[in-house]
Amino acid sequence: MERDNSFLAVRRRFLRTWGAVPLALASSGMALPAWAQAAPTPECGDGDDPTPRQMEGPFFKPRTPRRISLLEPGITGTRLVLSGFVLSTACKPVAGALLDFWQANDQGDYDNQTYRLRGHQFTDGDGRYRLETIVPGLYPGRTRHIHVKVQVPNRPVLTTQVYFPGEAQNEDDFLFRADLLVKMRDAGGARDGRFDFVLKLA
Repeated sequence: MERDNSFLAVRRRFLRTWGAVPLALASSGMALPAWAQAAPTPECGDGDDPTPRQMEGPFFKPRTPRRISLLEPGITGTRLVLSGFVLSTACKPVAGALLDFWQANDQGDYDNQTYRLRGHQFTDGDGRYRLETIVPGLYPGRTRHIHVKVQVPNRPVLTTQVYFPGEAQNEDDFLFRADLLVKMRDAGGARDGRFDFVLKLA
């Protein structure tokens, strides 16, 4: 058992270091080598804890449009690609999971009249999702964050928020949790992020 745990630890370090390389290359417009075109391995092991729940907040709107890109004319800010998997606590990818995202613009404002910077999508057959958006702005009392609801049919909805590393406001935000941090890489003026959502399905 000790040897197995050591192997898993080495595997996770490798994935954290190299898992975002294909995404960074893709976002730069470079052709991916054959080795990088395969789906990245989920960063988990059997018995992973479920993703923590967080409050919905006052700005959720139902019936968002289905789309993987929240970018549209007039939206400014640092481009961000957030991707990863929806997984069970047994490290099994969850196909067809619904993810509904909403966030502030680069000025820290939410659009409550229309559906700017709001949208939902479904994981593919391997449990993967990919969101094109911007890094959200700041507003008083909160650090940068993106809201998300993750839902699997006939299971409770996971409502949570994800956060960004290196933000000075993280330690002053009463909702901030380090286990909800996105793994980030710069990608030629844009940013690539990785976060896997883990659901307790059994």
